[in-house]
Amino acid sequence: MLTAEILNALKGYTANMTNAVTFVLQTGEHSKRAELVDFLTQIASVSDKLSIEERDAGFRSPISFSLQTPEGDTGILFSGIPSGHEFNSLILSVLWSSGTAMKLDDTLKNRIAAPVNEKLHFEVFISLDCHNCPDVVQALNQFALINPSITTEMIDGGLFRNVIEERDIQGVPSVYLNGEKFANGKTELSTMVDTLIERFPEMKASNVVAPKLPLQDVTIIGGGPAGVAAAIYSARKGLAVTLVADVLGGQVKDTMGIENLISVPKTTGPELVGNMQAHLADYEITIKEHVRVQSIEKGNIKTLALSSGEEIDTKTLIIATGARWRELGVPGEKENIGNGVAYCPHCDGPFFKGKDVAVIGGGNSGIEAALDLAGIVKSVTVFEFMPTLKADQVLVDQAQKRDNITILKNVATNQIHAQNGKVSSIEYTDRATEEVTHLELNGVFVQIGLVPNSQFAEGVIEMSQHGEIIIDERCNTSEKGIFACGDVTTVPYKQIVISMGEGSKASLAAFEYLLTHDVDNSQTAEVAA
Repeated sequence: MLTAEILNALKGYTANMTNAVTFVLQTGEHSKRAELVDFLTQIASVSDKLSIEERDAGFRSPISFSLQTPEGDTGILFSGIPSGHEFNSLILSVLWSSGTAMKLDDTLKNRIAAPVNEKLHFEVFISLDCHNCPDVVQALNQFALINPSITTEMIDGGLFRNVIEERDIQGVPSVYLNGEKFANGKTELSTMVDTLIERFPEMKASNVVAPKLPLQDVTIIGGGPAGVAAAIYSARKGLAVTLVADVLGGQVKDTMGIENLISVPKTTGPELVGNMQAHLADYEITIKEHVRVQSIEKGNIKTLALSSGEEIDTKTLIIATGARWRELGVPGEKENIGNGVAYCPHCDGPFFKGKDVAVIGGGNSGIEAALDLAGIVKSVTVFEFMPTLKADQVLVDQAQKRDNITILKNVATNQIHAQNGKVSSIEYTDRATEEVTHLELNGVFVQIGLVPNSQFAEGVIEMSQHGEIIIDERCNTSEKGIFACGDVTTVPYKQIVISMGEGSKASLAAFEYLLTHDVDNSQTAEVAA
């Protein structure tokens, strides 16, 4: 199952393990158990600090196992064989359990470690084909290692179909806390922390806020291509730079195929994000990840209030928060998220194998989604509101060659219907004839573009009617010392390469502002060139 190359890499990763880690495997019989035993045996072979113990531990299944150290149970449990995208989740959990430091700052760790008055058990239902699932699994594994009141279990939905059907799960990741739904779909670590503290207010009372940073020259909000470019360009000028992000990478992490980043013929979102993180690490940049900016106080010195309780004072501010999936806004959409309505074909497509689905949107993302799904599902019907498709012709040509893709143009989606808790049909209107039609299907993938992540800046700077931050050719906003770049702005053509260029431009504009303004003394003074 594991190649010699992978095993050799694991030897390097585990060479500096401090604590021994034991895979405690539930006894019993299962068709996949021999495969799991072989999988764990190969991993354990790379280090004398790894071992396997088989016993009746009371776990869910004979293909369930936990991680234990000499100090006891880590609270991390896997039900299934964590290969595919979840292989990294397993290896990271082993390394963290053995003493490798987690890449979380102390303030975030303090929030997670806060005492709670009851035991919390998370269940994370995943698909091994889902590239968003590992982020959630890894986040909750860290929760378990940080807080002794928390345990977490990764459950491979493909091997536990009975549980999937009992809970009517049609999308992953799907997270349950003590048997009740906690989160569904792509969910950032910061959101899960906030939701947890909201449910258990006693955790908030004991939070300890980290010491305040010194005054920053530049603070960037957003960790996508624009934000990373702005941070690197600013750091190269020798400035004091902080980058605040929900998650490094932004929407790029959800893009599986990238072939238009000039000089890089082909890459993937996760690969590009890894490269951006490595580039950031070359510079002295303070990174506040897994937190959000809740408010901005304008002035000569800007003050940011973070979700962690921290505050940052900064001379200049660059907003690069990107955008998120746009919702369709029709009845039945929100009510059925995770029960047939989805936004990520890569993650949730496998749940609709052999079934009929719709893709809403005829742009590049919509046609790409249809092509991705066509190899999995029985049929795909694309709904486009306008009389013509907006997608690139090369994609349209590919879609028209597929026998199981039907494209409907000039139609309006009215409602998504469900029966017994699952999507059953979609109602749409032909805009030319006004004829209303009901199409029976099992899933709806919404691919109608993005919404700018600018809500936190409302009332601070001017925005367009669509919520985009209005900027000029130098990335200036309506407020002096505040700049913006990338998909959150009015700049057209939302592309990775454009966002990187705009982020670099915003950084240069901020540097120029610092050179020509006496920010420290709250006065504006031109500086001689």
